Amino acid sequence: MEILVMGAGAWGTTLARLAQRGGHQVQVWSRSGDQDLGSLIAKAEVLISAVAMAGVGHTITQLQACGRLPPKILVTATKGLARGPRIVTPAQLWQAAFPTHSVVVLSGPNLCREIDQGRPAATVVASGDAAAAVTIQGVLASPQFRVYTSPDPLGVELGGTLKNVIAIAAGASDGLELGANAKAALVTRGLAEMIRVGTYWGAKTETFYGLSGLGDLLATCNSPLSRNYQLGYQLAQGSSLKTALEKLSTTVEGVNTSQVVTDLTPNPEQIMPISYQVACLLRGEITPQVAVTNLMQRDVKSEW
Repeated sequence: MEILVMGAGAWGTTLARLAQRGGHQVQVWSRSGDQDLGSLIAKAEVLISAVAMAGVGHTITQLQACGRLPPKILVTATKGLARGPRIVTPAQLWQAAFPTHSVVVLSGPNLCREIDQGRPAATVVASGDAAAAVTIQGVLASPQFRVYTSPDPLGVELGGTLKNVIAIAAGASDGLELGANAKAALVTRGLAEMIRVGTYWGAKTETFYGLSGLGDLLATCNSPLSRNYQLGYQLAQGSSLKTALEKLSTTVEGVNTSQVVTDLTPNPEQIMPISYQVACLLRGEITPQVAVTNLMQRDVKSEW
């Protein structure tokens, strides 16, 4: 198939390589490049968007302005949230712009460097159009990259997005050298928090126990390859948010996600206590040490 990947960053480049390994013809388009988007769209059978959340709206606008409709299958591999009257996901932006197209969400425990090294990995593709999800499964699947399908695109998208905030907390936990017990408790309660928030916004509970929820949470909370983990670690080591982001020199989606989700979900201090503390930390209102104290001194309660 003819595949167009929009976004020439690490994730977009990795997805392009995966499709190429499957024998597909792949073009990569960058927002900062000078390629003719119209001619690329004319040949594409599948479009994969791997741009950062902040660039999704602009990318859609450029696509609409090029004078050609995109291919019928649009894949979004962006993990982030936009601010509106309610939480807005990348897939919702794409579907609103192209209501007659099939939008497929791709998310999972997918650290680019490991995939590029040929190490085994798995992901999920989710869509309301089951046939479109199966098509993308065939495009990307290989002996080193296992692809599952799901009928819950919102849950898959929110799982891959909400875990970024918990990963910042996990990085801070390691940066403070709080130990394995604290880290295990943090990740476990973080998953419970993701489920509460995700189901409130309409996702299915069981989706969060899969690759895009628990799987992605484990990968990003335990690997220094995760940008969100690295941000939390550096904050705990005394760096300011500005300095830490400059060192990473790339988009850290958990920063924006923490603010959007805590602003738009009712009673965030009770429903999502970890994410709430992360949001306060990123706004400079508390230190990592104070965040730990606030979480440990919450009222005792039943686990479920």
